[in-house]
Amino acid sequence: MAKIVSPDFMRTRSVVPLVLSMSLPMVFSMLFSSLYNIVDSYFVAGISEDAMTALSLVFPIQNLLHAVSVGFGVGINAVIAYHTGAGENDKADRAASVGVLLSFVHSVILGILSITLIGPFLGMFTESETIIDYGIRYSAIAFAFVPVDMVGLAFEKIFQSQGRMKVSMMAMMVGCIANIILDPLMIFGIGPFPELGIEGAAIATGLGQVLSLIVYLVIIFVRPLSVRISPKCIKADWKIIGKIYSVGIPAILNMALPSLLVSALNTILAPFSGIYILILGIYYKLQTFLYLPASGFVQGMRPIVGYNYGAGEKGRVKDIFLTVIIMCALIMLIGTILCLAIPGALIGLFSSNPETIAIGESAMRIISLGFIVSSVSVAASGLMEGLGKGLSSLWISLLRYVALIIPVAYILCDFFSMGPEGVWHAFWISELLTAVFSAVLCRRFFKGWL
Repeated sequence: MAKIVSPDFMRTRSVVPLVLSMSLPMVFSMLFSSLYNIVDSYFVAGISEDAMTALSLVFPIQNLLHAVSVGFGVGINAVIAYHTGAGENDKADRAASVGVLLSFVHSVILGILSITLIGPFLGMFTESETIIDYGIRYSAIAFAFVPVDMVGLAFEKIFQSQGRMKVSMMAMMVGCIANIILDPLMIFGIGPFPELGIEGAAIATGLGQVLSLIVYLVIIFVRPLSVRISPKCIKADWKIIGKIYSVGIPAILNMALPSLLVSALNTILAPFSGIYILILGIYYKLQTFLYLPASGFVQGMRPIVGYNYGAGEKGRVKDIFLTVIIMCALIMLIGTILCLAIPGALIGLFSSNPETIAIGESAMRIISLGFIVSSVSVAASGLMEGLGKGLSSLWISLLRYVALIIPVAYILCDFFSMGPEGVWHAFWISELLTAVFSAVLCRRFFKGWL
């Protein structure tokens, strides 16, 4: 019989080694995911600048779908980790099994809606028939793989809830590496592959997601989890389902808010020039190299704090949180240095247009001023999700992505006549104010709890 791995080490191991052991596999996998995002966009940009612009406009819908996948997975993760830490294994089994089923139901509904609505959505931001055509062709294939992606991400969060971070790393890396290899082959028709253009990029992404899901399914049979995923465990336990949604819905909104933000900022930037929309899209591709690795530390933190919270180890939670803030800040420091030193080279990965590069250089330098301080709100949001306090996490994200940055961008662009540059300044201003709010929120929480 295959050995079942116990997650009790999350309560007994020293904090810093524990955080590193849980987070570093996710940081590396997030770096690979970032590399995939960059490489995918790099090859799409090789088709044409219109193709890259189409990918930028499709991004909010892709991000929304990813938000539902990961956000609901965060809910599953938090509930499983809490019940496992409390020794309530039956409830943990139920949460895992119901979570996978609900993820599949969500995926089918959202996949169909996304394919149906992508044409009208693209038409809101551009009148270019070429860009709309590229976007529809890419989306029709990419969104067909949504069920595979959502179920795979549900398994990812279940493995993470049990401390099996290396499995998540392996699954993600297999998918990303496959995608990176297949991208140029299928886009440009290298070797035996036909030249599929932007459709090739979508197929490569989908096949990578299929391989990631296969890794999880194989590992479950080879080295089972301590939590069971079985039809026998699927029961209409509305209390557990309610807990999953109470954490999952705020987490979904947290991750979906960037989609709303990008769409809102595209609306502000569109009257000036399509170049600014392209630059915003390029920035969001580049910033994944920072925020996805930082997310790796947050993903490593969530199950630890959830497990220790369920086990009554309250003092460890604060130490874990402070450790993660420091680690996120180090990543953001590196990003800040790169954006200040070589912004032109970064933008030049996606465009050879001198005007685009020049405007992009200025944008990257301004936006990067908020990177380091954002570590506080990124870590605080993850802490609240790990503790099952989804509403508090949602308040942080609402400030970062809606309540501050959108009105500040509009005011700076119009009332202060800063034009598109006002959008870039809105990023660091909102990050600073959100960090202050997050620090106050966490201080009040720990003061009342410990």
